[in-house]
Amino acid sequence: MSAISISNFNSSGFILTGFPGLEVDYLWISIPFTSIYAIVFLGNCLVLHVIRTEPSLHTPMFYFLAMLALTDLCMGLSTMCTVLGILWGFIQEISLDACIAQSYFIHGLSFMESSVLLAMAFDRYIAICHPLRYSSILTQDKIMKIGMAILCRSTLLIPPVIIRLKFLNYCRPHVLSHSFCLHQDLIRMACSDIRFNSIYGLALVISNLLLDAVLILISYIMILHAVLAIASQEERIKSLQTCVSHICAVSVFYIPIIGLTMVHRFGKHLSPLVHVLMGSIYILFPPLMNPIIYSIKTQQIRRRVQRLFYLKVM
Repeated sequence: MSAISISNFNSSGFILTGFPGLEVDYLWISIPFTSIYAIVFLGNCLVLHVIRTEPSLHTPMFYFLAMLALTDLCMGLSTMCTVLGILWGFIQEISLDACIAQSYFIHGLSFMESSVLLAMAFDRYIAICHPLRYSSILTQDKIMKIGMAILCRSTLLIPPVIIRLKFLNYCRPHVLSHSFCLHQDLIRMACSDIRFNSIYGLALVISNLLLDAVLILISYIMILHAVLAIASQEERIKSLQTCVSHICAVSVFYIPIIGLTMVHRFGKHLSPLVHVLMGSIYILFPPLMNPIIYSIKTQQIRRRVQRLFYLKVM
């Protein structure tokens, strides 16, 4: 590793880190990772196909689910080339421009997923707390405006901090800690003044991920308050069941983020393999699990998928 680091000290390329110490097993490791990417692609495409082709699913809840599936699909595609490229032996390093572009898509899609989960929480809040006004509040026009707001929020706030990466002086060894590029990885190798990137990056995390998490929590507190006011226990359970899929999606998104943050902040003494595994979980776990969660927990999706496969078998 030191030889690689020194030889690339002044190089414009950055060394991608696969699984330290397991290089001889890359071919075997590539099998589960290839399978995961295949499931991410097929699972999210299946959800999108079902929602598009089933008129009964053309409702606000499933429009937001389609946004989530599209975001997850793009997140998987954003890292597939570098992760599988390393495991298959096709690539070992990435150029600065490609690294900056990849970090833009990873962070932008992460913010987009957080925003979509917030929109889905708002959808559940309106459906449970204001059911009679649901169709008048969440019209198709409103959903389009929410979608555009999510897109603008996720794409237009990040460029200032990402573009600045192009003009930093990278004098430290060009060895990334993951098999893909992250903003925090790049500024760690810079010898230039990174105060703007650090402060602006922290502000983005607070105003996007943290704020969204707080608003989602508040929405569920209000939902719980409304549900507990329902006299019938059967109706309470029925109302809460409509939120189970979303709660699972929120968990599989935020838990890996918290885990990766803790490892980066307090796990400097840990093996590099732990950092790589946590990074892979952060990138792949939500896109992998969300289609599975919604296919199992959402009755309309489950029935449509079963009918789709039944017709193909017939």
